[in-house]
Amino acid sequence: MAALKNIPIEETVEIARKCWLKFKKESVFALYTPFIVCLASGTLKIETLQHFIAQDCYYLKAFAKGYEAAEKCTDDDDAKVGLSEMRKNVIKELKMHDTVIQEWDADMVKQRPVNPATVKYTDFLLATTSGKIEGIKAAATLATPFEKTKLAAYILGAMIPCIRLYAYLGKELLVFLEGETTHPYKKIIDNYASEGFEELVLQNEDWLDKLSVTLTGEELDIIEKLYQQAMKLELGFLLAQPLNQKSVVPISREHNLSDDRLVIFFNFDLTCMFVSSSAILAEIAIISAPKKSDEDQREDQVVRMLSADLRSTWEDLSKQYTEEYEQCIDTMLLTEKAESFDYERLHKALEQLSDFEKRANMRVIESGVLKGLNLEDIKRAGEQMILQDGCNNFLQSIIQNEQLNADIHVLSYCWCGDLIRSAFSSGGLDVLNVHANEFIFEENLSTAEIIKKVECPIDKAQAFRKILNNCSNDKKNLTVHVGDTASDLLCLLQADIGIVLNPSSSLRRVGNHFGVSFIPLFPGIVEKQKICAAGEGSSCWNGLSGVLYTVSSWAEIHLFILGS
Repeated sequence: MAALKNIPIEETVEIARKCWLKFKKESVFALYTPFIVCLASGTLKIETLQHFIAQDCYYLKAFAKGYEAAEKCTDDDDAKVGLSEMRKNVIKELKMHDTVIQEWDADMVKQRPVNPATVKYTDFLLATTSGKIEGIKAAATLATPFEKTKLAAYILGAMIPCIRLYAYLGKELLVFLEGETTHPYKKIIDNYASEGFEELVLQNEDWLDKLSVTLTGEELDIIEKLYQQAMKLELGFLLAQPLNQKSVVPISREHNLSDDRLVIFFNFDLTCMFVSSSAILAEIAIISAPKKSDEDQREDQVVRMLSADLRSTWEDLSKQYTEEYEQCIDTMLLTEKAESFDYERLHKALEQLSDFEKRANMRVIESGVLKGLNLEDIKRAGEQMILQDGCNNFLQSIIQNEQLNADIHVLSYCWCGDLIRSAFSSGGLDVLNVHANEFIFEENLSTAEIIKKVECPIDKAQAFRKILNNCSNDKKNLTVHVGDTASDLLCLLQADIGIVLNPSSSLRRVGNHFGVSFIPLFPGIVEKQKICAAGEGSSCWNGLSGVLYTVSSWAEIHLFILGS
């Protein structure tokens, strides 16, 4: 019996699971491709599916060769049997494809030329089976059984991402079959979502784990690289499917450079950042404040609170703000719950929150905690701020896309617009339009006074409308607003597309009370695709619909607007 036979399962390296978790982000990219969205909605044209099936046949033939090569490379008897079974399963699936093809014009489907994206993956897999892998010896030198077993693991590492991805997609799309008795692609989705297909994937992953148990850290890194490359190539394969129909994703797909304008608005605190800008400004004030009594300060300095006193004052202000904010939200929700979306009542309720925000700002100004902050310290703090993952990349991609007419606006409560501008300029985003409050400076030191521009939800909504009113009338606007708190609700709802990133509890509570619906973005897109395919209405996206779309990352926003 070969060496791998008696290795306890708990001692095996679970490289398959590790790779999937590490590169799962690519699976979300696949979910938002036009092909998958149209498939999920049931609106995918049959010609596109025929092309997909034809290309998949090339994949399966390459898989059969891959399993055959892996079987020859391993000296473990059980592994040989297992890999042989995998190859037989591939051959069965090829026969199933032939059965499906017979229902169509078989000759027409079989004669479809191989897609360049298909060739990229099949060439990659065949190169892997022959040992042409960056970081390892040439295949001819893999003479010993031990070295050949490594190659078997590498081959599986290049194949498993594809089937694991399809198992993931099947489960994600299964929800769209609920209540649907006539979904045209039910069999396909059911197949990939089935327990049988999941078991097939797990068997492959189990063999990868067992064949990898003796590999070094460097050799496991090679498997990770192969896994990642396979995921990228599979994503390219899905993107390459010819789609001769209108798709709601990405938004940029239907953007006409001469006729359309994309106007993107977003909040700053907690939407782009992980922390509140007010907390950052307070920390700058505390750190830079004098530690000793004011008699030790120079006569030409701005008289400031001691650091300890400032910290205590700030903590009191923060505590009071939090308590009164929650009280304000609770008071807003004492009214009768709306049976359907009621923008007017919501607007009226948010006037209470606006009054509260203005009072809170006045308390901060009168406290003097913002007095004496150096403009250069603020800019340095901004430059060191870390944006949420994917935010900078998305904004950079928008700006650099020459096929988009796009305006980008930041609408923020932040007390100091210089902090925001510095945060974005450090990432090369100094072209953004920032609408926020501003500190008043004298000789680069803040006076504690604020130029009040955007203090509250009503101010945000007014700024939103003013910006759109100032846009020229030569193009049609499509507006997107990204936010996360109750203060963003009016703008989110006025926008054609309101996207809520990790919505706060207060936003959900207030929204639900006034009839706002919160729908995860991907299911919302699939539903819009159905409407789009049915030709209902001139536009799939309209403001004041009462529907907001939730996401958990900027990556989803990027995929929705710009694609992969």
